[in-house]
Amino acid sequence: MVEVVRVLARLARLMERNSGELSLAQYRVLAAVGAGEERASRVAQRLALGKPTVSASVDALTRRGLITSASVGEDQRAVALTLTPPGQAMLDRVESGWVAMLEELCARGGLPNDALAALGSLTKAVDELTTRSTSSAGAVGASGSSA
Repeated sequence: MVEVVRVLARLARLMERNSGELSLAQYRVLAAVGAGEERASRVAQRLALGKPTVSASVDALTRRGLITSASVGEDQRAVALTLTPPGQAMLDRVESGWVAMLEELCARGGLPNDALAALGSLTKAVDELTTRSTSSAGAVGASGSSA
């Protein structure tokens, strides 16, 4: 299992290098917005990213015209995010490239394509672990200690 962990870590780095003009954090924000997450705070929570990381990614993606951000109501802290057509095109390009890369890796490794596709079945479990870990971190941060 340690070998799997190491391969997944290397794969994440390979995917980042092959993401073109997006950092992995920017991709994650773009994908979350594309999947329907509209609030920057919710994106940070769902992706277990710090608010400064999400803010920096949102700023960069907005400057590039890939997303739009707007204040929600009178609360200047609440920000609604929307994917633009160029943002959707960028997301589609990056994900298509990654799918092709994963298919090539499966072919080189002698694995059927559905070997990696099976990881998609972990989506709900990953979401649950992310929620649990961010809730635990918030509780620790709020109290100042874990005890």
